[in-house]
Order: sequence, then C-alpha cells, then structure tokens
Amino acid sequence: MEEPADEARPTADVVSVLVANHREFLAFVQRRVGSREVAEEILQDAFVRNVEKLDAIRDTAIGWFYRVLRNAIIDHHRRSAAHGRKIERLAREPIEEGTDDELQRVVCKCVTALADTLKPEYAAALRRVEVDGVSVKDYAEEAGISSNNAGVRIFRAREALRKQVARSCGTCADHGCLDCTCEKSTGCHPV
Repeated sequence: MEEPADEARPTADVVSVLVANHREFLAFVQRRVGSREVAEEILQDAFVRNVEKLDAIRDTAIGWFYRVLRNAIIDHHRRSAAHGRKIERLAREPIEEGTDDELQRVVCKCVTALADTLKPEYAAALRRVEVDGVSVKDYAEEAGISSNNAGVRIFRAREALRKQVARSCGTCADHGCLDCTCEKSTGCHPV
C-alpha cells in the first residue's frame, strides 16, 4: 500500500525553513568562532550530519537547529583546544639529540655537494648561515664585511645554488628533492 504524499512533506518543509534561515545560522556560528570560513564549515557539517533526523523533529525546526549548531560549536572549540594543547606539549618537549642528523639525511645530499661547486665565498656564506645557523650579522663580522654586503652575498649564493640544483637535478628540484635519486658515484645527476 502506498503512503500518502503528504507524509513526505514535513521534511521538505523543514529543509525549506532551515535553508531560508541560512544567513542567521551562519551569523550565529561566526560570532562564536570568529571566522566566516570555519562558521561555514561548521554549518554545512551540522546540516549534513543531521539531515536524516529532520523527520524526528518535535519542536520548531529553527530552535532545534540552533541547539544542533550550539553543540557543533562546542565540539569545534573542544577539538581546537585539544589541538592547541598538543602543539603546546610538542613545543615544550626538548629537541632530541640526533634530530639535526635526521634532517641532514632527509635533505638531498647533492645540494651539499653542489654548494661546494659555488664560488668559495658563496659556499662559505651558505655553510655558516644556512647550515651552522649563524646570523647574517655575525657572519658579516667573521668575514670582515658589512651586514648589507653579507645579506647580498647570501642572496646571491642562494640564487647560484638554486640554479645549480635546477641544472643538476632537473625536475626533482621543483618538487623539493626529498627523495633524491641522484647517482651515488657523482653525488648528483649528470649535467
């Protein structure tokens, strides 16, 4: 036996009411999360997650959906707070010994070899500033040049190295060169 078409109408009516109040819902959420993008995401997610429950609404659709949104906002803030606590814990953790060694293994070894092909003053500048972590000002004092001159030297050295990597490594240089396939015997691709 077929059900009357009117029994399917309440869901369509409820959807119409919710859609008609989209701006108010969005403003409600945005005031509580501070971001339109996040508010839109929360609103859309709440609607999608609860669309199947529309038939069971006993109250007014608007009041019910405001309660759904309030709960979604609370969940959002809980997740954000948990994420923030994880980041704080990570920031407080001491850096483990060997982390720098691991980073060195990940970075393409051909970059180090190619840096040695640059002008000696460029290679030395990159090594001190980029590898050793010396400030540009301190490097300038060590090299007996002005801070401005040191900054220009570092810039030119980076550009020269970038060009060397592009010539030597080709397309892998465009993608970060993290999975280096350079020839082991020469340290880099043939030019």
